[in-house]
Amino acid sequence: MRLLTRIVRRIERLLTPNLDQFLHRCRGVIHVGANVGHDRTHYASLGLRVIWIEPIPEIFATLRRNITPYPDQKALNYLVTDSDGKEYDFHVASNEGGSSSIFEFGRHAEIWPQVSYVRTIKLTSVTLPSLLRREQINLSDYDALVMDTQGSELLILRGVASQLHAFQFVKVEAATFEVYKGCSTLAEIDLFMAQNGFERHRRQKFAECPSGGACYNVVYRRSMIQRSTCLT
Repeated sequence: MRLLTRIVRRIERLLTPNLDQFLHRCRGVIHVGANVGHDRTHYASLGLRVIWIEPIPEIFATLRRNITPYPDQKALNYLVTDSDGKEYDFHVASNEGGSSSIFEFGRHAEIWPQVSYVRTIKLTSVTLPSLLRREQINLSDYDALVMDTQGSELLILRGVASQLHAFQFVKVEAATFEVYKGCSTLAEIDLFMAQNGFERHRRQKFAECPSGGACYNVVYRRSMIQRSTCLT
């Protein structure tokens, strides 16, 4: 029976598409909303250069310690949006900062009722292009953009729109409903990415809302036409 169970699980893994397979085709990753760098070992196993960006000071301190063994990974303490120098009320969540956001909770509690905000801090934002200039980061070394920023993904994308073509792949976390009040939805991100020369590559559901809707991890790929334009 145990052998049969292992075989079934093996088949399930083989049949389930690996959302992060795109990373095998990348040189480097800019990961916005780093938390403590949960993917650091996986990124290192693929030989990727990584820029981690995390806004919460104490979480950032843990992140920096966690990536110490990986010389190709660097941590930066910034809040990234579509504005330079704008002050935000940033809400820190009880799940080790995982659900922290510039937005108030919307229907978040319908899926994760155990999570709450424990405090609010003032943070000043920066756009991704401004951050890259400030830190003297060569964007050509990083062809994947990963965002897990609890509803502000579209703001970040708008802020980097003029340089979005530099990325081959963009991965976001998004929902079909407002997990956070006023956050970007999957439909809005789909539209923005299509308007900027990207097509949806893969999508995986990771949560469902009891009253309707779902949360997804989504990977977008620069369209063939856009890639051809960049090569000419």
